[in-house]
Amino acid sequence: MTKVPGDGDIVRVARDVYAVSGSNTNWVIVKDGDSCTLVDAGYPGDRAAVLASLRAVGLHPGAVTALLVTHAHNDHIGAAEHLRTVYDVPVLMHEEEVPHARRDFLDQVSVGKVLAQAWRPGVLPWAVHALRAGGTAHVPVSEPRAFPSAGPLDLPGGPVPLHTPGHTRGHCAYHLPGSGILITGDALVTAHPTSRTSGPQLLPTMFHTDRSRALVSLDVLEEVDAEILLPGHGPVHHGAAKEATATARDRASARV
Repeated sequence: MTKVPGDGDIVRVARDVYAVSGSNTNWVIVKDGDSCTLVDAGYPGDRAAVLASLRAVGLHPGAVTALLVTHAHNDHIGAAEHLRTVYDVPVLMHEEEVPHARRDFLDQVSVGKVLAQAWRPGVLPWAVHALRAGGTAHVPVSEPRAFPSAGPLDLPGGPVPLHTPGHTRGHCAYHLPGSGILITGDALVTAHPTSRTSGPQLLPTMFHTDRSRALVSLDVLEEVDAEILLPGHGPVHHGAAKEATATARDRASARV
């Protein structure tokens, strides 16, 4: 694992796979020659950082073959519509996430729920940051697409979508079998400003559409043959997916 020279927020975690840290959220670049798959796209305020990260690894934004969305919360689709309209990048996701990305409905923690938890350590500073980064902006994807078929996608890295509902209905993780990497999105994270815990964990309850389903979805991740986990929030995790999910499950049970 090496940092990309000149940019401390980009880490090369495997051959042509880069984990990028934005403003309290992450995205992943899977490069194949002069093209790539991009997984997630930060907050609206991260747009310039998303474009800069592509250029930092030698790619033009127009070289993105597809943007894969783990889920359609604002901190993961912030640059999606820009990439789609300006660079003709298709935005792909699980079929159950398509109406969410269009903003037929918004399945995201409300300001009221956040304020009700403002007494908890880290919540208020995170909320202020999220607002400044565009956490409540209206950022629909006008033409989101469902995956064209089941199984591995014909994209750089050959990503395999894994439906992991709970955080949202159509949340997906992505397995990169050739690299031994699992992109977990928000189905499993390793840190968050509102959490006092570091390492594999579920996000705090207020962020999940259905926490019980999020727990069940750990079973899906548990079976993946991966030794590197790239979460939607927090640092890269080195270790077997089976062990990481067991840790997250134990910590979730302890919080109940």
